[in-house]
Formats: sequence, structure tokens, C-alpha cells
Amino acid sequence: MSSEAQTHRGQPLLQAGAALEEADAAVVMLHGRGADAGDILALSEAFGRPALAYLAPQAANNTWYPQPFMAPVADNEPWRTSALELVADVVGMLITHDIPPAKTAILGFSQGACLALEFAARHPDRYGAIVALTGGLIGESIAPGDYAGSLERTPVFIGSSDVDPYIPIERVKESVAIMEGLDAAVVERIYPGMGHSINEDEVSHIQAMLAAMASPREPGATA
Repeated sequence: MSSEAQTHRGQPLLQAGAALEEADAAVVMLHGRGADAGDILALSEAFGRPALAYLAPQAANNTWYPQPFMAPVADNEPWRTSALELVADVVGMLITHDIPPAKTAILGFSQGACLALEFAARHPDRYGAIVALTGGLIGESIAPGDYAGSLERTPVFIGSSDVDPYIPIERVKESVAIMEGLDAAVVERIYPGMGHSINEDEVSHIQAMLAAMASPREPGATA
């Protein structure tokens, strides 16, 4: 299959929760490798926030990029760039529905968590929240000089295991430092011995972040 055929343009965008015209805020949910949009979208039921709109884009072939996230960036092109563009398209679409970045959370698990962090670091703005459930910034190596701009104190939650087989704890900590350098308000949680999964403490943090982000929009309000 060609590289172009494996990029993500034209893939489905699933939605749950409130309609965009009625939503207080929105959550963009990015699935992991081998999973699909429906899998990550189901997590929204644990948040207890039906007034939010939840949107989950689907990766081509259930994979945002083919190689491990710490492979050389060139090895994951054009899929990585296509994935970042797709997230940007969803965020842009929300703006057209009067849901600005400050009312938009971007959440991902595993490969989707890496993508969520990479998107925020490459497209700095004041978001409602960034949530990385077992992930880190993408690339063979990362350095503060690779990123520029300000996240304007965006709340960022990064949770991971100390023994995750796919996401080394060293990369998690490097990613925390870079996000803090981009003026994010980062909460880091490392869970001893946790498997490659999502735990109740992480869900509790997400619930609190979404509660802080969401508030009824005033009639006629615009982005």
C-alpha cells in the first residue's frame, strides 16, 4: 500500500455527548495503536460530563504512524504529519462551532497520547486541557530548542507507568520538562508497576480538568 493511502485524510470522525451547537466545550480523543476511535470514545462515559462534545478521529489502519514513537521522525512520515494535520483540522472545525481552543481538551492514550503532546507542543495555544495517558513527545531525541511558543498555562496531565514496555519513563520526564518550558501547568503522575492501561486516578484527574474547563456558553458567544 502506498504512503499516501496510509495517511489519515478522509477517515471517520466519531462523536458522542452533546451536539456541537449545544456543547459547553469539547474533548478530542486520540486512540492508541491497534485500537480505533470507538474504543477511546467509550472512555468518555467515565467522565460524567454529557454536556461536552466528544470527538474521536480514526487513524488509517488503526495506526497514527507505523514505527515506534522514538524512531527517527523521518521513519514515521508522512503519517506523523498527516496525523498532526488531522488533529488541527478537528480543532479548527470546533472553532467554526464557537468552541475555541480554550474550551477544547485534547486527550490520548499510548500512541494517541504521544500525538496529543506532539500536537500541543507544535501548535501552542491556550487549550482547555491536554491529557497524555502513557505517552511522550515523538522523535529519536527531543530537546527544548525543537519547540517554540507558549501554552499559556494550559493544564497538562501526563500519567504513565514506571515500567511501561512502550513508553520509557525517561522520555516521559523529558516531555514533562519540555511542556513546562512551553509554559504549561503540568501535573505528572508515575504509577509503580502499572500495566499499559488507564487507571482510576487518571480518570479522576481528567474529571477535575474537564470540570474546570467546562462552563455554559453565553448566548451569542463566539470563539
